[in-house]
Amino acid sequence: MIIDFHTHTFPDAISQNVLAKLSRLSHTQYFTDGSVNGLCASMEEASIAYSVNLPVMTHANQVEKVNSALIADRERLLDRGILTFGGMHPEYENCKSELLRLKNHGICGIKLHPAYQKTDIDDIKMLRIIDCASELGLIVLTHAGIDIGIYDHNYTSVRQTLTVIDRVHPEKFVLAHMGGWGCWDDVERDLAGADVWFDTAFAIGAITPDQAKSGTPYLASNLTDDAFLRIAKKHGTDKILFATDSPWESQKDYVRRIQALPFSETEKEQIFAENAKKLLSFPF
Repeated sequence: MIIDFHTHTFPDAISQNVLAKLSRLSHTQYFTDGSVNGLCASMEEASIAYSVNLPVMTHANQVEKVNSALIADRERLLDRGILTFGGMHPEYENCKSELLRLKNHGICGIKLHPAYQKTDIDDIKMLRIIDCASELGLIVLTHAGIDIGIYDHNYTSVRQTLTVIDRVHPEKFVLAHMGGWGCWDDVERDLAGADVWFDTAFAIGAITPDQAKSGTPYLASNLTDDAFLRIAKKHGTDKILFATDSPWESQKDYVRRIQALPFSETEKEQIFAENAKKLLSFPF
């Protein structure tokens, strides 16, 4: 079994516009149309059994509306192999009640994106969300490191992440992009081995530029195979979650990338599914 712990879908009416905008900012290619149907087709091609859908709240007034839609679609999405998280925004005022609502409706985690939300991960508003979610037993998955389309500030540096761990001690804290995209030396030196999970999304292999637009990605610093292996081994393969960041990577190609690495079969089983099963507490 393969579980992709980091994917994104968008409502059909806006998916193309969203992808076009993000592609323009990052100068990178997308590999599905951003829809649920597009993700399901990609999953079938890649032999992925389940994908975790991660919504990103860019404004506080989106929180209740988007979460309500995801709650309403939860069973339909699950029937198609998509486990959806909810979302939260640091400016949203009723954080605890909204997180409890998500939990009571069977949503097991939330996504934070400090760069899109213009708030450092160690800001008190983020700390309160992470602390409250942890108290409720919810998974918190956050973008970590630099965002390829936002260069003004690193909202989730390794130093800031260590502050969160020290102050909150979150029990189910997942750092996307192998702990901190583009901050690989800091991750390997200071963060690998911490009591958190890393997901593999958009972290290894060549970045595919958008050939239709001029320019190249601001940073093109995904991990080499050797660096990925070093970080994974230091952190522990029991805390690595297979993830792609679809539609920003081809799920089929990403499976091949991880399969080709010299992990043992037991380590590959951990990365591809077993770790996710334990964290999600889902009856797979």
